[in-house]
Amino acid sequence: QVQLVESGGGLVQAGGSLRLSCAASGGTFSRYVMGWFRQAPGKEREFVAAITRTGTITVYADSVKGRFTISRDNARNTVYLQMHSLNPEDTARYYCAAEWAATNGILYQREREYDFWGQGTQVTVSS
Repeated sequence: QVQLVESGGGLVQAGGSLRLSCAASGGTFSRYVMGWFRQAPGKEREFVAAITRTGTITVYADSVKGRFTISRDNARNTVYLQMHSLNPEDTARYYCAAEWAATNGILYQREREYDFWGQGTQVTVSS
């Protein structure tokens, strides 16, 4: 079982930046594909970004492409989401997710593909 704890959320003005972190424990971190999702009030949870086991391949939602960067440090069992040029539409609770992958090169983008989830961290962008 993998336990995930997100941090780094907060209140930021439009145009600002934040870096979210997700610390993992209880599993071999380097064997897991990691993803970030977000859920705004009244909306369904949506995919933001994902990264392969070794970090060589990433994928992003169109809405964040060019503004957000997902990365991971397997030595620290941590995945990050660097967010730039934030706008009020980015306001949401951000969740980290993990799913075991047999080989590198695998990416998951659908919520149902992930078995392990953190509790989330709130990001609020003011206009």
